[in-house]
Amino acid sequence: MSTNKEFDIVIYGATGFTGRLVAEYLVKQYSGDSSLKWAMAGRSTAKLTQVRDEIKAPKNTPLIIADAQDSSSIQAMLNRTKLVLTTVGPYQVYGSDLVAMCAKSGVDYVDLCGEPVWMSEMIPAHEKT
Repeated sequence: MSTNKEFDIVIYGATGFTGRLVAEYLVKQYSGDSSLKWAMAGRSTAKLTQVRDEIKAPKNTPLIIADAQDSSSIQAMLNRTKLVLTTVGPYQVYGSDLVAMCAKSGVDYVDLCGEPVWMSEMIPAHEKT
């Protein structure tokens, strides 16, 4: 994994219920602390901006446009971060390509999955990579 990335963490799905909670937690935990470099990602700049403002994240919190249906936008997001924390589900629908792309790109992957059958497929499929 490359350590020369712009962000330590990108919260992908930051405009959804759970993603928003994760982003809000980072705002509270790291307020005034620049040791963690993070960004919010999702499909809509307008929604990301709205969530950023509602959770009182700094105005300079980076916003990344990424759509599970657009692999080039996902790759662009991965190129900028060490770790993707995704809340975009269901994972069996929207997560398989992301897991594969993270493995290939050397980007750490974290989710909140409660889909054990999907997880049991992803681990052996990408463990070596």
